[in-house]
Amino acid sequence: MSEPTVTDPTFMALPIGTAFSRLAAAAPDRPALSCAGRTLTRIELEERANRLAHALLAKGVRPGSNVAIVLNNDIPFVVAMVAAWKAGGTPIPVSGRLPAAERDAILDLAAPAAAIGVDVDADRDGEGHPATPPPDTLAVPWKILPSGGSTGRPKLIASVAEGRVEPGQGFGLLTRMTPEGTSLVTGPMTHNGPFLAMISSLLLGCHAVLMRRFDAAETLRLAEEYRADWIYAVPTMMHRIWRLPEAERDRSRLDSVKVVFHLGAPIAPWLKRAWIDWLGPDRIWELYAGTEAQAVTVVGGREWLAHEGSVGKVFAGDMKILDAEGRELPPGEVGEVWMRSTEGPTYAYIGATAREQDGWESLGDMGYMDADGYLYLSDRQTDMILVGGSNVYPAEIEGALLEHPAIRTCAVIGLPDDDLGQAPHAIVQTRAEVTDDQLLTHLRDRLAAYKLPKTFERTDEPLRDEAGKVRRSRLRAARLPGAAAT
Repeated sequence: MSEPTVTDPTFMALPIGTAFSRLAAAAPDRPALSCAGRTLTRIELEERANRLAHALLAKGVRPGSNVAIVLNNDIPFVVAMVAAWKAGGTPIPVSGRLPAAERDAILDLAAPAAAIGVDVDADRDGEGHPATPPPDTLAVPWKILPSGGSTGRPKLIASVAEGRVEPGQGFGLLTRMTPEGTSLVTGPMTHNGPFLAMISSLLLGCHAVLMRRFDAAETLRLAEEYRADWIYAVPTMMHRIWRLPEAERDRSRLDSVKVVFHLGAPIAPWLKRAWIDWLGPDRIWELYAGTEAQAVTVVGGREWLAHEGSVGKVFAGDMKILDAEGRELPPGEVGEVWMRSTEGPTYAYIGATAREQDGWESLGDMGYMDADGYLYLSDRQTDMILVGGSNVYPAEIEGALLEHPAIRTCAVIGLPDDDLGQAPHAIVQTRAEVTDDQLLTHLRDRLAAYKLPKTFERTDEPLRDEAGKVRRSRLRAARLPGAAAT
């Protein structure tokens, strides 16, 4: 069988499970997936997924069933993901590292017909089942992702699209993946970005290289070993790579890499400039959207240099900036970012209600548009600190702190202040000794006086999750008066 043309409309209309069978039949020995030194060829991935799909069918999974995947980044996770689609189920990735109470809250919302990693073993339960594909089935919807959001309360975000190749490939095509190339997926697939990066890679015929857990030096090593041409990143990962010893970082010029695509959080302009200077503007790309995907912006490095700090122009859907009274703001004024799809509904919440008015929705992000229509993000509305009547955005302070070589990672929250109402409080993890006065001296060259943290705190607790996201509302709640007693 000849290799299918992976962007041909006929192939893109196939059910996802069927597409994997076509790819395996066309090039059975081509590498499909590598993780932790192990590689599965297309036929090996196909046969393992087929066996597990038959096991899921035997456990009652049917088209329309939810299938939870409670596993960490590794080959069994990807096998389970493919098996769910082959059985007609909708995969719902759930981090295996979550505390039991958080995991169970998500599973209660999901009501899965099977939970791989809980009541189904991704390796053993497929044994004894046929390696041939089950009958073609179509998962509806094609994916459901959990999200705690800034509130920490779990919700599920269900795509409205059917489980065909086209939506599965969409992220990869938008983020400039090369069909049949090699992609390096650095983040946890329980988050939407890495999940989409993995399935897009596989459905575009790429060799997907998956990291069990992000490590800065290992990222560079894997990119060289596998000659990756596309890398998924978030700003936290980029910062940790940049803070590697210069000699170690510069040993790798990442010459095979055509695209580093970052998303998931605002990036400090100094860090973005550093990567552009290192790899060149044509290889650094950025996307802004929620899992809900009502609207999307994209910006390349060369365009970013002309609009420094921007996350780009709207690529799909519509966006506008409104003040607290719902009035649209002129260019340059910060307000709340509102979005809408121009193609009909893109998702449905389970366990939550959209913040909506007149067909527009908000995820709580703050920002402004410039006169050319480029979007600039400030911070989440719930994270903004009101200091003596002035708006202060934690991400700006965090970006300035991260420029200091002693800071490994940080988070800034607002705490009550008798004089100002609120004052910035910086929680930092350090890689070297540094005093509060030294940090303030560093920040005074970069921030207005009212934005300077009033207090600093050192900690060893994780400030960001594996996807590089910080939950400032949780950090703040733990530090409010009386928190220790509750």
